Amino acid sequence: MMNLFVLGQAQLNVGDMIFQLIMLVMLICVPTFIIYLVVLLNKRNKRLKYIEEKLDKVLEEKK
Repeated sequence: MMNLFVLGQAQLNVGDMIFQLIMLVMLICVPTFIIYLVVLLNKRNKRLKYIEEKLDKVLEEKK
């Protein structure tokens, strides 16, 4: 009877460890994804601004 109780506890601990690992990964991934998204949008805006300035310059030279 005691062996079954010990085995049950070991499985519960493994389940708890798996849950903790999943939560740790989510805790790391969510802020990382948000930072990546902000950096990506910032680069995109800079690129669009650069292209717009270049287009304005080309249009002014044609005049």
